[in-house]
Amino acid sequence: MNEPVRRQQGQDAGQGARLAPALELRGVERIYRQGHKELVVFRGLDFVLRPGEVAALVGPSGAGKSSLLHIAGLLEKPTAGQVFIAGVEGTALDDAARTRIRRLGIGFVYQFHHLLPEFTAEENVMLPQLVMGRGRAQARERAHYLLETLGLKERLRHIPSELSGGEQQRVAIARALANEPMLLLADEPTGNLDPDTAARVHEMLLNLIRAEGLAALIATHNMELAALLHRVVHLRHGRLVEAAP
Repeated sequence: MNEPVRRQQGQDAGQGARLAPALELRGVERIYRQGHKELVVFRGLDFVLRPGEVAALVGPSGAGKSSLLHIAGLLEKPTAGQVFIAGVEGTALDDAARTRIRRLGIGFVYQFHHLLPEFTAEENVMLPQLVMGRGRAQARERAHYLLETLGLKERLRHIPSELSGGEQQRVAIARALANEPMLLLADEPTGNLDPDTAARVHEMLLNLIRAEGLAALIATHNMELAALLHRVVHLRHGRLVEAAP
């Protein structure tokens, strides 16, 4: 079930044009119902993200960006429509199958890091690998590579409370990439950082995305970050509108 996800890892945008999309939404709807009332968050969304592409998802607060990322990441089911991850239709799968796709094929970065406070930076990045059956030596090697690439070589054995906000978020990025996903979903990944720190984390994040050959969809209010990406899509009035190149 997860083989199509694994086969596409490490592909760039040019190679990705010949493969199934990393992410595809077809006719996705999210509607909340309370009694006879309906709140339509979005309706009839179609979207394709190819391997190696990095897209910004922008829109006003309350437009539904987080809901869209949750649906794209198989964390919640849409009211209607289909979500494909590397060609695998995820909405029809059972909970165990969706969880396996998330663990193997998708990395998540949130505005708040959600690190395990009693574990070191190294351990926070090793843990998701150990859960998926990777040996300790390999998990440690991968953790060191990611953390050192993100400028944290001297902070491997610090717990979160001993790290700055920007360092904590970089550990969260490393954790999201620990299992070598082919798709990264990020929800305001630097929204709680000061502008200078946010700029540094943005640069490191984008460099690592490119180095890993990931597809990524990044929800952000930061238009400077959005301008650095391949594409910008606006979520407006329940619709996705692609910005002109």
